[in-house]
Order: sequence, then structure tokens, then C-alpha cells
Amino acid sequence: MSHTKEPHFEFMGPHGPIGMMLSLPLTVIGLYLVCNSNGCLHLAPFELPQFEEFLPQLFSWSALFATWGWLAFMVILHLVLPGTIMEGTTLSTGKKLTYKLNALSCFVVSISIAFGGSFVLGVLDIGWLYDNYLPLITASCITSIALSIYLYASSFGKGKLLVEGGNTGYPLYDLWIGRELNPRIGSLDLKEFCELYPGLTLWVVLNLGMAYKQYTNLGYVTNGMLLVNIFQFIYVLDAHVSEKSILTTMDITTDGFGFMLAFGDLTWVPFIYTLQTRYLVDNPFSLSTPMVIFIIFLQCAGYFIFRGANGQKDAFRRNPNAPEVKHLKTLQTKRGTKLIVSGWWGIARHINYTGDWIMAWAWCLPTGFGSIIPYFYVIYFGILLFHRETRDEHACRLKYGADWDKYCAIVKYRFFPGIY
Repeated sequence: MSHTKEPHFEFMGPHGPIGMMLSLPLTVIGLYLVCNSNGCLHLAPFELPQFEEFLPQLFSWSALFATWGWLAFMVILHLVLPGTIMEGTTLSTGKKLTYKLNALSCFVVSISIAFGGSFVLGVLDIGWLYDNYLPLITASCITSIALSIYLYASSFGKGKLLVEGGNTGYPLYDLWIGRELNPRIGSLDLKEFCELYPGLTLWVVLNLGMAYKQYTNLGYVTNGMLLVNIFQFIYVLDAHVSEKSILTTMDITTDGFGFMLAFGDLTWVPFIYTLQTRYLVDNPFSLSTPMVIFIIFLQCAGYFIFRGANGQKDAFRRNPNAPEVKHLKTLQTKRGTKLIVSGWWGIARHINYTGDWIMAWAWCLPTGFGSIIPYFYVIYFGILLFHRETRDEHACRLKYGADWDKYCAIVKYRFFPGIY
């Protein structure tokens, strides 16, 4: 598949991704340097903690080997453990790819080893993850960049299915977006694997490592640390239980696999999403009972919306006549498909994102209000969801044409009914 028409560019044009590829690794490293065991950034009055002593720790071979060992371990689990074989969506070639789905089994084995070996048996010091957090970030950045280069180079092989948005002829832009839709090594689908297996599981393992370090320091785990661990464990568990749903997402069906997804999966998610638990190691405190109740309410409300909306959408896609979704009102499109205009999806066009963002607040509030850094996640995530919603709207407008305008006239709001 070669580039045949004027490309559509995102991310501030064909050269915008250059800044993204430089700034994202620096952001992950920088967030550690401005929020470490010496203190955390304060805005009013402005106060920056000492970080010079951590610069010599930026790289270590042990962290690099640990990162590669983790990836190898997850690949072996995926290949060895039994799984369900499922077909993906129909490709532009008319074919469907098959996927081995066993993310839940791999997750359970990994977390059992981490939790059992540390908290139960006391033979595994996963507090090492806290002590080596910075070199682990660097090792993950190196690995993500190396994978991105491999993906770009291998996409020039014979018979590769390329995505239009990542086949622009601008090398750095295509490196960022990803040229190939479904890069594979044998039966291993690299994109689906990286989306769910190593990064998401490492997120939970890192959280456990932070909790274990706090337990080692204090002799107990604070209620805030416990809440964040439980909330994020449930979120990741939900993703693994719903693995088959990922096969119909834009990441799998539309986007190429390049730096954007590789870095996001392997580095950004595990090391940005654990900001809260790492902060609580250095700044432990106990939440009041009313605050705990409020945070649990937020988490439950966000999860109820998130899971309800996604579950309804997935059930409708599998079987529109299933008892749980056959009552839903729909808009018939000229493509022959239907758009849901009632239920969760009649409230807002991206109501699942609304629930996701509400949960983000529940993950950040347990850190208190001593610094803005632990709230980086909820701020960034809000921006990300807005950008993702913009991409979704653009893609749907191209896909459905005038029918999308009809849909928007029925479902008027994007995130928050009555507001936006």
C-alpha cells in the first residue's frame, strides 16, 4: 500500500511529532526529578526540590536487564499459558487476523508472584522498584525507542499492510504514528501484546512496589496508598477481563504501531500512572474518614459510568439483538451500520471518557494537596481525552458523513450532558 493522496496530519503538522518524541521521555524523567525523596515541586511559593544527586542514577545496566527480562517474561507467559483464539475485525484486504487472548492469566500469574513473594512470603523485595525507579524509566525509554525504530524499519518489508495516516512520506512523522497496522513476529501481534500485557501489568507491579516500600519504611500501608492500589488494580483487571473488546478499538483497527503507542504502552502508562503511589512513599499521611468515603464514591461513580458505557457498546457490537441491548434506540446509517442514540450513548457521545476522567480524580485525591505534581495525571488525562475525542469525531465524520451530523443533532453533548 503506497501513499496516493495528500496526507492528513495531526499533532501540529508533519514535523510536530519531533517535539513530541523529544519531550515525552524528558517529561517522564523530569517528573521524577521535580518530585523525589527530597521534596516535590510547589507553585506558590515556587519551590523546586534538589535533584542533582539523582542525575548519576539515570542509567544502570541492572535496570536495563530488568526491563528486558520483564518483557521476555511476559512474552513467555503469553506464549506458554493457554488462551482463547479470536478473530479481529475485517481488514481492508478482506481478511481477519487471529489473536491469542490470555492477558488475564498472564496478569494473575505476574501479580501473584509479586504480591505473594513480597507481602506474603517476604522473599522478594519489590521495594527495589522504588529504589531504582529513575534508571527503570530510562531503560523503558531506551526500549520503547528501539522498538519504534524496529517497527518503522520492518514496515518496509514485502506484503505489509500500512495505514494511510502513518504512510505520509515524512519519516519522522511516520515513525511517530506507525506505518504498519498489525506488525507481527510469528503469531505474536506486537501491538495487541504491548497494549495490554507488559505495560499495564507493570503499572500494578510498580504500585505494589511502592506499597511495599512504604510498608518497609512505616510498618504499615496508609489508607491513601491502599485506595490507589485497589482502584488501579480494579481498572487494570477490568482491562484484562475485557481483552476481547480491545480488538474493536481504534488503536487496533485504525492506528499504526509506532512511537506514539509503543512509548505510551511501555513507558508512559507504567511510570506516569504510578506518580501517586510513588509520591505517597515520600509523603505518607492518613486520609480522614469523610475524605475516604468521598473518594470511594467518586471511584464507584466513575467506574459505573465507564464500565456501563463500554459494556453496552461491546454487547451491541457483538449482538444488537441480545436481551440487554435490543431495547436501545438506534440511527440507521448509509453504511449499513447503526449508531446507538439511547442508553449510555444517548447521554453523551463519549460518555465512557467521562467515567474515565472521574476515576482519574479518585486516583489523585488520596495524595492530598501538598503538590500539584501528583495531579499531573488527571490534568494530562483530561487533555488526552479531549484530543482523543477530537480524533474520534474527525474519524466518525469521515466514516459516516451526513449521518454523523444527524447523530450529533440527537446526541448533542460530547462529555458532560448540559455542559459540553
